[in-house]
Amino acid sequence: MTWSAILVTAVGCYLLKLTGLSVPAKVLERPLVQRIADLLPVALLSALIGVQVLGEGSRLVLDARLVGLAVAVAALLLRAPFIVVVFSAALAASLVRLL
Repeated sequence: MTWSAILVTAVGCYLLKLTGLSVPAKVLERPLVQRIADLLPVALLSALIGVQVLGEGSRLVLDARLVGLAVAVAALLLRAPFIVVVFSAALAASLVRLL
């Protein structure tokens, strides 16, 4: 059962990739399609961050993760290196959990 699920998933991924590769270049050169392709990953990643930070099950939770995210955003706005952003967010969240 597990191997069949893995094989079906692999074939599905391959077909999805093949579908994307068979889109005509004329369609991909449209400005609207290029704009959507540029913004879609940002929107998906933002939604994932929002769900992971603010959600727990089907509830809205405001806890130390939100403080960590705020510190990370502040560090990014200050153009801090990525490792500094990660460590400052982790430190802020752990300090809030400690309190």
